[in-house]
Amino acid sequence: MSDVPAGLETLDFSFSGGRPAGTFAPVLVGVVGSGNLEVMLEPVPGHVCEVRVETSARGFGAIWQAVMNDFHGRHPLTGVRVSINDMGATPAVVSLRLDQAVAEITGGRP
Repeated sequence: MSDVPAGLETLDFSFSGGRPAGTFAPVLVGVVGSGNLEVMLEPVPGHVCEVRVETSARGFGAIWQAVMNDFHGRHPLTGVRVSINDMGATPAVVSLRLDQAVAEITGGRP
């Protein structure tokens, strides 16, 4: 028997500093399914980037923190909420989906 509880784990991250994302329609990329995830970006008031991760892969908070730190380092946006629904995607797939979502709201600009 595993010591890890069943169900989803919720992780929240917040980043300040960077450039405002501006006004944009919510963006959804990816598909939740076996080994994949979906990422949604929504505009929010304020000067932070809020990230909420719902993941079936419990116990990987440090890995998620590293992936989110890398994301914010590459895309230091503020005024945006990032919602991630994960079913066991690798960090590389997470980064790819995040980059795809940001490209949708920035017109491909970094």
